[in-house]
Amino acid sequence: MNNYFVILAAGKSKRFHKKIPKQFYNYKNKEIIDHSITKSLNSKLFKKILIVTSNLNHLKKKKYPKSVNIIKGGKERSDSSLIALKYLKKYKPRNVFIHDAARPNFSIKLLKKISKSLKKNKAVVPITISKDSIKYKIKNQIFNLNKDSSLLTQTPQAFRFKELYNLAINEKNKVSDEATLFINNNIKIKFIPGENKNNKITYFNDVETSKTYFGIGFDIHKLIKDKRLYLGGVKIPFHSGLKGHSDGDVILHAIIDAILGATSKKDIGTYFPNTKKFKNIRSPKMLKPIIDNLYKSNFSINNLDINLICEQPKVSKYRNKIINSISNLTTLNKNQINLKGKTVEKLGLIGKEKAIACEVIISITKYD
Repeated sequence: MNNYFVILAAGKSKRFHKKIPKQFYNYKNKEIIDHSITKSLNSKLFKKILIVTSNLNHLKKKKYPKSVNIIKGGKERSDSSLIALKYLKKYKPRNVFIHDAARPNFSIKLLKKISKSLKKNKAVVPITISKDSIKYKIKNQIFNLNKDSSLLTQTPQAFRFKELYNLAINEKNKVSDEATLFINNNIKIKFIPGENKNNKITYFNDVETSKTYFGIGFDIHKLIKDKRLYLGGVKIPFHSGLKGHSDGDVILHAIIDAILGATSKKDIGTYFPNTKKFKNIRSPKMLKPIIDNLYKSNFSINNLDINLICEQPKVSKYRNKIINSISNLTTLNKNQINLKGKTVEKLGLIGKEKAIACEVIISITKYD
């Protein structure tokens, strides 16, 4: 399908009142703009995804697929949109979707609905009906506006490329969205139901509807000869490994238990019992479905605080590798993960170097 997806992300975010533009603010475990990139890629509807931004350096540091291109935007939204259309013209697209990076909560289902409707229409725009009473002001007088006849347009908006390009190239005035070009020229638009959750983030308060929870995880395993030692998903050179039904990775097991505790989901044994199915399973494979389910349930991890309790090996030697591994497994930034090494002053099994333990405290946020 000859579809192209444009993400407009060149705004200055003056009303967001943060040091960084809102499109790069961390929201639900990733930057706001990355939600749109991920969904457009996962939809498999687009030949190319074009990001239009004022911060090229920030985005070019990231590793996106080759189908994702990044170009510099203009001063106004309509300027950036036109720049994108001029850039895409050489690819001869049939359809183009225009989306605001500040709307991260749209669904892939909505993308597919728009794409289906575009087969029979030149322009498709999602809308919702206002829930609030609306007033408008002319000079010093205020008038009522019938909210039932007031339509709130959303993005992504989709168009036949040729029609949109011709309208945009000839438009002399600034417009707030591409649908305005079609309306101003009396060209029919197919309006379809949008999504109430697909709100535009404008103010910082728009990302603050959340609750925070905490969880504690703990695990301990004996050290045995002739087994590999894994800690935090990293193979550690050592004379012994950790005894267990799986690979015995106490760090990842404690992280799993901390997540389950914070979300009131029982314990690790409930999901990974000592059965043949999970015999010798690697712990990253255990962590993945737990993390996936956490994020699908609109939770975000704020930070992990990890205590690895052992006499040997020394944590400091492998700290960076372990943190990198956990960062990759959880998609957390490395500065959200802290790993500390603790000894027990030669006391007990751990003190005699016959066991290793780990405890984890996690903070997670649930977004409405």
